[in-house]
Amino acid sequence: MATDTQYLEIGRSYYKLIEPSLEGLGRRFLKKINKVEIYRIPVLTNNYIFLLHDPENNTSAVIDPAEAKPVLAYLEKLDAKLVAIFNTHHHWDHVGGNEELLRKFPQARVYGGVEDRGRIPGQQVYLQEGEHVTFANRKAEIFFVPGHTKGHIAYYFPPTNTETVGELFCGDTIFAGGCGRLFEGTPTQMVNSLGKLRKLPEETRIWCAHEYTLTNFEFALTITPDNPNIQNRYQEVKQAREKQEATIPTWLGVEKQTNLFLQWDDPALQSAMGVSDPVRTFARLRGKKDQF
Repeated sequence: MATDTQYLEIGRSYYKLIEPSLEGLGRRFLKKINKVEIYRIPVLTNNYIFLLHDPENNTSAVIDPAEAKPVLAYLEKLDAKLVAIFNTHHHWDHVGGNEELLRKFPQARVYGGVEDRGRIPGQQVYLQEGEHVTFANRKAEIFFVPGHTKGHIAYYFPPTNTETVGELFCGDTIFAGGCGRLFEGTPTQMVNSLGKLRKLPEETRIWCAHEYTLTNFEFALTITPDNPNIQNRYQEVKQAREKQEATIPTWLGVEKQTNLFLQWDDPALQSAMGVSDPVRTFARLRGKKDQF
């Protein structure tokens, strides 16, 4: 299936970047050296769906299926059985494909946060902080991360050995260079949620659900225009997007260095926002982004 292949090295972790040929679907995926493949499927205007595939058992799980048809196309080409739908929150562009996928694979289980009861189509499993889900013998820890919505959760698959890294599927909580808008939550909730995720190992891959990166760094330059980390990241992202390359996944270590929304306790950002309180710093930053 591969055409061009290159290797990415992050510490002791190696990944193979593969351009698949799926009869013109034109999707990219990152294939891990261990047995779970992660397919990144762009849909709608800027959404990403993530398909986890276990080639040993020929089963798949999908994360935040905005639409069903692209997922079904992959499953058909892989000849795989869908066994799980992992939703991070209830917004339509994260659950829009649930019902059609369930019609095709009625045995699939639909997972979501307990606070989203009644809001996620087909939901059967109601997850809370600290609980776990399993796919392909990899266990994911559930983080309750309200802020973008009141019921938002994230799925974190920790490393299984020295040759793997953690995989964080965080929906609309952390973005590359940004964070989700506060539709139902408060700045305090979002700071607490981001704070949980910020404590994960720096060699954690972040699979967020939108390609907002260029706009996020255009905004960041209006806040800290002389920050060399942000200047460099902006140039990298700009070049990638000019080539129509995805900027997702990103890495937590990179985000801690360049994502202003993870720096509410940084004195430089506090000074730029004119306050010293971390939550107020975040709230002012988020308010400015909302008006950008």
